[in-house]
Amino acid sequence: MGRKNMEAARKKGVSEEQLKAIFKAHDINGDGRLNKEELTKAFRKLGAFVPGWRAERAIYYTDIDIDGVISEGEIDQLVVYALECGYKLDD
Repeated sequence: MGRKNMEAARKKGVSEEQLKAIFKAHDINGDGRLNKEELTKAFRKLGAFVPGWRAERAIYYTDIDIDGVISEGEIDQLVVYALECGYKLDD
């Protein structure tokens, strides 16, 4: 599922760098970490049907150190998760 979905997403014009930039732009308090509220806003921007739920799932799957937020070192996993879920940038 993972690699094929990433390739399909790239063909639709989204890149890992673009997703990373969207997530980083939603670090509203500038602490270098994404909390649930910030992730909810990011997933809303990406068109999530239920962005709060998607943010919870993203934290569950990508928060390696289990501190409840996505840190700088975990952002690549977050991008992979978003691509695997089929998210792309709105035109």
